[in-house]
Amino acid sequence: MNLIEIKPGFSVEGDEIPSLKTEAKSSSYIYLLGGTHGDEVEGVYVLQQFLDWLKNDEDIKLPLVIIPILNVDGYRMGSRVNAHGVDLNRNYATNNWDSTFKEEKYNPGPAPLSEPENIYLESLFKKYPPKLIISFHSWKPILNYNGDCRELAEFLSKYNSYPVADDIGYPTPGSLGTYAPEKYSAPVITYECPLLENGLSLKEIWQQNELGLKKLFQSKLIQEL
Repeated sequence: MNLIEIKPGFSVEGDEIPSLKTEAKSSSYIYLLGGTHGDEVEGVYVLQQFLDWLKNDEDIKLPLVIIPILNVDGYRMGSRVNAHGVDLNRNYATNNWDSTFKEEKYNPGPAPLSEPENIYLESLFKKYPPKLIISFHSWKPILNYNGDCRELAEFLSKYNSYPVADDIGYPTPGSLGTYAPEKYSAPVITYECPLLENGLSLKEIWQQNELGLKKLFQSKLIQEL
């Protein structure tokens, strides 16, 4: 699969946010997103391994946009939040966005889409409209879906045995999982990988997910979206 670089965005501290797309042109695109939270290295690693596989698979010709690490400052610092101290996954312009927060790690920022990382992602959405977003995170194993993508989540679950849920279990105002279905009618799978502290290595976490991701992207389910 040939991937071309998209004009990068820039973080709070001025670092580039690289992004890639396939040569396939479409009215809408499948997004693969990693590193919204900079301390979630497990999800970043899984996406990177999957990206390496995609690069070498000539049979997949899907319209993809890939942002390996959105929160590049947070990733460098090992921090959930960006360099403004904002949780990027509470900073989207959803109907339920809320300026209040109880813990610093959930700081939604001064206003929706106030952060350069999310402004960049929004600019990509406008140029390459999303039809599905798979956002890789790390917490406890779960495939949380928003919008019409339960079948995709259940397909993945057959391979990695992660629970499938339409609710993450706690309020997430201003999240991408709410925003993309609201504004773009694009469903979102929030792909929560297990944490290293549970005794698995990064390679073992990838091995849990490798077959399901490969099978999904070779399936009619995703090819016919």
